Amino acid sequence: MTISVCNPVLNGNEKKYVNECLDDNWISSNGKFITRFENEFSEYCGCKYGIACSSGTSALHLALLALKIKPGDEVIVPTFTMIATTNAIQYVGATPVYIDAELKTWNMDISQIERKITKQTKAIIVVHTYGCPVDMDKINKIAKKHKLYVIEDAAEAHGANYKDAKVGSLSDIACFSFYGNKIITTGEGGMVVTNSKLYKDRCAYYKNHCFDEPRFIHRNIGYNYRMTNIQAAIGVAQLEQIDKLVDAKVLNASIYNDLLRDEEGITIPPEVVYADNVYWMYGILIDEKKFGKSKEELMKFLAKNGIQTRSFFYPAHKQPAYKHEKQDLPISEQLYEQGLYLPSACDLTEENIQYICNEIKRFKIWK
Repeated sequence: MTISVCNPVLNGNEKKYVNECLDDNWISSNGKFITRFENEFSEYCGCKYGIACSSGTSALHLALLALKIKPGDEVIVPTFTMIATTNAIQYVGATPVYIDAELKTWNMDISQIERKITKQTKAIIVVHTYGCPVDMDKINKIAKKHKLYVIEDAAEAHGANYKDAKVGSLSDIACFSFYGNKIITTGEGGMVVTNSKLYKDRCAYYKNHCFDEPRFIHRNIGYNYRMTNIQAAIGVAQLEQIDKLVDAKVLNASIYNDLLRDEEGITIPPEVVYADNVYWMYGILIDEKKFGKSKEELMKFLAKNGIQTRSFFYPAHKQPAYKHEKQDLPISEQLYEQGLYLPSACDLTEENIQYICNEIKRFKIWK
């Protein structure tokens, strides 16, 4: 048996709602579940509007289009993130300006932002890394001072609380992913949430080929970023269970923490006083000198014993796909070199976690 790194949990009304779509013959990008999912998810986040789309990446692209980010503009973004975040900046022809991570949160180092702001800077994208929220009061203070937009990439942080608010409601516009390994999933899919009707209307326009009146007249180049009614039906069913799923993530993390906290050479995930980490993925850092073995060696050992793992993100400033000058962003490189995440599904059992941690400890002392 293999313990997967993060499988979806589909034990609610998913099948029932999908069958409704099939019975009603509404299987494409119109239907009652699209509207319901947009309304219910945006309300859950504390926002007025939701725009369902085809992926978290398309959500990011739509958000940048809604804010009219264009070639010649600069967007501040963490280098320690999944490549989709910076790809979206490239899609609109803007320039990503990378910020290093900080070890205490694994999020972008806010203290570095102001020195990177220029006359061309138009926005800051924050990423709530692995479910740990960024300190948004500090971000919004900088943005207000320099008249910048703020975009939340909340793809990994569904349901996370920042002080008295949900992530997604703390910026001009926010983006979520519903990929199969996310806290709630539609298989593939995404959502933009905002309190601005203008941004909502722009996102809806660009996601549907920029249809104008009369129909089939297109005054702008748009995209096919629509979500299907079937996907939205799954999303509605998932949203009905989101609190339960988040609680499972937090409980699993607490069990992992108890078992790994005192292991020399292992750093457990960050906790912050201003927000709740929802532990989308349970990540650890391996200090090879103290642990006695490398991250790669541990991952291979766990794989042989039926335990899937994944490496942390490879920093964007090092990606071969991008042309860039050499940059000194050492913390993000350290996180990649030392970081991996362990199985993090919501349906993990305590016995699963105990087995995983026992295998880690066994490998540590294994000659």
